[in-house]
This record gives sequence, C-alpha cells and structure tokens, in this order.
Amino acid sequence: MRNYIIRRILFIIPILIGITFISFLLINLNTSDPAEVALRVNEITPTDEAVAAMREELGLDKPFFERYIIWLGNSLRFDFGNSYINNKSVSDEMLSALPATLYLAAIALIMILGISIVAGILCAIFEDSIGDKIIRGIIFVGTAMPNFWVGLLLMWLFAVKLDLFPTSGMSGFSSVILPAATLSLSYISIYTRLIRNNMIQNKNENYVLYTRIRGLKNWAVTKHIFRNSIQSSITALGMSIPKLIAGTVIVENIFAWPGIGRLCVSAIFNRDYPIIQAYIVMMALLFVVCNLIVDIISASLDPRIRRTT
Repeated sequence: MRNYIIRRILFIIPILIGITFISFLLINLNTSDPAEVALRVNEITPTDEAVAAMREELGLDKPFFERYIIWLGNSLRFDFGNSYINNKSVSDEMLSALPATLYLAAIALIMILGISIVAGILCAIFEDSIGDKIIRGIIFVGTAMPNFWVGLLLMWLFAVKLDLFPTSGMSGFSSVILPAATLSLSYISIYTRLIRNNMIQNKNENYVLYTRIRGLKNWAVTKHIFRNSIQSSITALGMSIPKLIAGTVIVENIFAWPGIGRLCVSAIFNRDYPIIQAYIVMMALLFVVCNLIVDIISASLDPRIRRTT
C-alpha cells in the first residue's frame, strides 16, 4: 500500500507542473498588457514611461520562462503576488474568501449525502412503485435544469414570494439554504440515480439470495446491498467535492455570496491576473488531491486496484 501511495504522489507532480505551465501560458497569451491593465484599474494614465516602469515593477520585462520559474517558486510558498486592483496580497484575498466557499460547499455536501442516500435506497427497495417513478421524474428534471436557473427560481419562490430566506448575502444559517440547495440539486439527482441503479443490480446477485436463505431480516439484507453498491458512488463523490467548490462560481454570484468564486469572477472582469492564476492553481490542486485521496481509499477497499496500477 505504501508503494502504491508513493507512486500516486509521484504521478501527480508532473500533472500539477503541466497545469501551472498551461495556465501561466494562457494568461500570458492574452493580448492586453498586464502592466497597462494595472495602471488603468488604479486610474493612472498609461504613458509609455508609466507602462515601462510598471512592467519592471511586476517583473514583466523578464523572459517568459524566467517569469514562470519565479512565479512557480513563489507559488510553492503560497505567494501569488499582489492584486492589481487593491495591491493586497493575493494569498490573503483568497484565504479571506475561502471559508465562505467551504462553508457553502459543506452544507451542500450534507444535503447531497442526506437526500441522495435516503432517496436512492427507497427507490431501490420500492422499485417501479409510484414513489420511485415520482422521484425518478424529479431526478430527470433536476439533472436537466442548469444551476443559475434553479437558483433564480428558488430565490423567486422562497425569498421573494414566501419570504422564508434572504435573497442574497451571508447573514446567518438561513442565508446558506438557498445557495446550498441550488448547488446540490444536480448532484442529488446524479447520486440518487447512481445508488438506485447499483442497488437494483446488486439485488439480483447470489450473495443476496444466500443472505435471505440464512434468514436475515430485510434491513440487514438492504444494509449488505447498500455497502456493496457505494463503491462507484465513493469514486464519484471524490471528484464531486472539488466540483462543488469550483461550481460555486455561478451560485455565489447569483446570491452575492462572498466566496472565492465571486472573487474570481470579479478578478476576471477587472483582468486581475494574479488572482485568476492563483484560483486556477488552487482548483487544480484541489482536484488532484481529492482524486488522490479517492484512489487511496478505493485501493484500501479493493486490493486488486493496487496490483493493476
């Protein structure tokens, strides 16, 4: 197991370097001059002398690969430079916005696990019943509707018409319900369908027949079926966690949630390249680390994975 973990960690290093290089390259391929952007957002007239001075200050007068090496080295120390807009440290800006995003993602994850597990098990137990068909219909609608549209509908119904929740901002637990519900709806649909289908497939396996012959109660049989059906769900969940955090970009802007997604969108509109680069690196790191954790958990549960990888 230790050799497997070491191989997996060594495998992700070139992936992370490749992502940082591509993101740095794409930012630098932008036709607009970052030095001129930095001057304009600070309401300074971009004369040739001012642009040249700013390029020297930002290190843009150095060759591309030298700038990339310097930026990569600083990033390893969690130093992403300063924002073009307010000259504050990008790391501080990201860290101040990150807790709000993690809080939103955590509530959404609790909703996903709680609702999809219960709904998936009930649908599998009462296969093809009226309740199963109703839930499958809701799943179909939930999968088809985009997040921004769901968010607007929830805001209109529960905040404007029924006045049950605030429309925007982060002002208490009630303010996180609508953004978290918006963020989690599509994932609830996916996991409910995944758990239902896997459990129905496992219901026809020989071990289920054997447990019934042994006289186990229905809840015990269901427990065995569920345990053998969550392998694919665990794998999918590992990739859903970083997607949840990355997917807050749209939801945070709809509900004016002060998280890292809203910070990134604001940086895109203002062409604040240091924040955009830091966001890309953090999301890439999040995806790779979560994928690594899921691989390790899967390998610990199934030794065949360790032998085939």
